[in-house]
Amino acid sequence: MKNKLFIWSITVALAGFLFGFDTAVISGADQPIQKLWNLSADFHAWFIMSMALWGTVIGSLFGGIPTDKFGRKRTLFWIGVLYFVSALGSGLAWDPASLSFFRFIGGLGVGASSVAAPTYISEIAPANSRGKLGALYQFNIVFGILVAFLTNYLIGQYLGTDNWRLMLGLEALPALAYSLMVLTVPESPRWLILKKKDTTKAKAILMQIQSIEDTQSGHLDKKVDDLIAEIKYADQKGSAAKFFQENIIYLFLLAFLIAFFNQVSGINFVLYYAPRIFEMAGLGASTALLSSTGVGVVNLIFTLFGVYLIDRLGRKTLMLFGSLGYIFTLSALAWAFLTGASGSLVVIFVFGFIASHAIGQGAVIGYSFRNFPNQVRASGQALGTGTHWVFAALITATTLPIIKMLGDNPWKIFAFFAGMMVLQLLYTLFLMPETKGVSLEDLEKRLVKL
Repeated sequence: MKNKLFIWSITVALAGFLFGFDTAVISGADQPIQKLWNLSADFHAWFIMSMALWGTVIGSLFGGIPTDKFGRKRTLFWIGVLYFVSALGSGLAWDPASLSFFRFIGGLGVGASSVAAPTYISEIAPANSRGKLGALYQFNIVFGILVAFLTNYLIGQYLGTDNWRLMLGLEALPALAYSLMVLTVPESPRWLILKKKDTTKAKAILMQIQSIEDTQSGHLDKKVDDLIAEIKYADQKGSAAKFFQENIIYLFLLAFLIAFFNQVSGINFVLYYAPRIFEMAGLGASTALLSSTGVGVVNLIFTLFGVYLIDRLGRKTLMLFGSLGYIFTLSALAWAFLTGASGSLVVIFVFGFIASHAIGQGAVIGYSFRNFPNQVRASGQALGTGTHWVFAALITATTLPIIKMLGDNPWKIFAFFAGMMVLQLLYTLFLMPETKGVSLEDLEKRLVKL
């Protein structure tokens, strides 16, 4: 059964692979597309590079609606369809408008998956493994980023850097596979209890999940009945409180701040423009693509560390480590570009930045989005991820024109990000609660005084 739970979680978490691939693959197509259609920096940043992110904003803000109304499972299936249509259309795009449209469609899938997939995993995972199973989604994001960087490099190296259509279109294959695979997972038992009022079906799923921790069938049956009663009780208490009632505002603040700081770290700027950043540091185009692949490798390795440590050290400790790493590496990048240091140093500092992100924010980002009561968890997830993607879109759309204004030297951008991470360190020290090893219902009792 432990293997079955893992298979359910990893299947749903594959939405993260498509998320990561879709996010990073555009970096290889960035400069070829701009040259092909002779696009200005402003138009290219707003309507090509950030268009998927604006779709992500819409998908994340409204992703809670189908997730609650139609169920986690059905929503995840249609997310796979959106990814498939986006990849196929982007590979066949005939002008900037059509490419923008299909990238926007993919963004809808990214946004909705950032709501539905983590919500599903958090609702089927036992408390003592929720962090580990939830981190599978983040792991798949960084694995998708690595595969995107790697395929971009291989296509650019062997077929030519102008072959961007193949780079973007490859995503159609895993998107189709994911849509079929997600049909094999059960529905979230909490959704069945709270939205469908189907306690019988939910109990059968919960019996399987709880059997991981307790193999005594008689004791297990009572344990599951108690859990169902606790879920219903928490729902009844939660339904008496409005989403923006005073006792929810604290959770809203936590979700908003962690999403805000995630993006003002500059992570999407680095992922979307990695080859361009390395070229500004003096590396050749081929070397820049190869170095971008290194970004994906470092991201994957340190995400694995994060997955391993998250249930051992806790979310807050990882955020402290990540914040300190952010401050050092971003300051070092600002210094490197200001003084004209070698491109090799820039690559090392970028790798250090990615490692700091992967073991800190990257592993932890979704935790506060899931701290909302059962009654509004999907809406809370949507609110947090919506904030995250609004800032992601704004930073991706504005940094390229700003860098052009600064003479293709991004040192001030990196200095700004470093300053923001000092504020994140303060947030972590004084506002962020620890949630290690706490069930969703117990967590609700601690953070929301109903």
